Amino acid sequence: MPLPEPLTVLLGSPWPWPLLQAGALLLAWALDRRFGEPPDRWHPVAWLGRLLGPVGRFWRDRAPAAAFAGGALSWLLIAAVLAGAAWALQRWIIALPGPLALALLALALKPLFACRMLCDEVAAVEAALAQSLEAGRARLAWLVSRDVTRLDAGEVRESAIETLAENLNDSVVAPLAWFALAGLPGAVLYRFANTADAMWGYRGFWEWAGKWAARADDLLSWPTARLTALLLRPVWRPHEWSRLAREAACTPSPNGGWPMGAMALRLDVRLRKPGVYALHAAGRSPEAADLGQALRLARSAARIWTGVLAGGLVAGALMMLTRLAGGPA
Repeated sequence: MPLPEPLTVLLGSPWPWPLLQAGALLLAWALDRRFGEPPDRWHPVAWLGRLLGPVGRFWRDRAPAAAFAGGALSWLLIAAVLAGAAWALQRWIIALPGPLALALLALALKPLFACRMLCDEVAAVEAALAQSLEAGRARLAWLVSRDVTRLDAGEVRESAIETLAENLNDSVVAPLAWFALAGLPGAVLYRFANTADAMWGYRGFWEWAGKWAARADDLLSWPTARLTALLLRPVWRPHEWSRLAREAACTPSPNGGWPMGAMALRLDVRLRKPGVYALHAAGRSPEAADLGQALRLARSAARIWTGVLAGGLVAGALMMLTRLAGGPA
């Protein structure tokens, strides 16, 4: 039996862009939940890291003015090339029949966010702590750059929960938001900015070469860090928002304190970086159950955000189709 004419047209021709985005977002989410991250040899972010390392090292040894200018120009050049390539790839994908375009767009999006890997790595810290404190410290060292050798079990959990909360924005909420807003170029640009900040955005020896990268990441992450905080701890009253803002201001980062502070308040635990900040200082030291609850909150927040974005895109597609249907014959 032949397919109805509207369905034949839908399956055999390009789909409205918002519908294609929504479908790719949901399919990429399913791929992440099922398979996690591709191997490093096939991972675009790993390729990017191998490029950024030598470029950053070249500029960091220069005088401050030259290091800043070189770091900024390198960032802008790489960003322009990556965004242009993503735009060209997206333009090619859009012209393909709907199902093929959906599959290829989802495959292109998947490496640009990482929910399963983030949660699995944080869960592995608690599993290692169940074996011994030394094993927990060693596993945490995979996730953080701070000295872990003197941390007790509670401090190991504090660092793991902080990593989970901050990276929920960097690895999930922000890249998906930029994809919904600006397609593949938006997601690629954000993933590049966040990776460059992670590699170049250190104070001290790296400070001048990485200053542009750090500020660019701050700017692109500013709105989504606050959205991540609301996903983790919805607040409806002005005094609750003010309390969250005070906690966020305790950290030197303009963005990291928002999701971390929200997680600390939601769990009623203390999260500290010794000598730098203490979030919800009156809270208790986290226990194993708290880390498990943090993981459940993060997964729930990621699911809600994905659903909100997909729903908004589908609504946009329906509006587009309605306008087309009501146009002149």
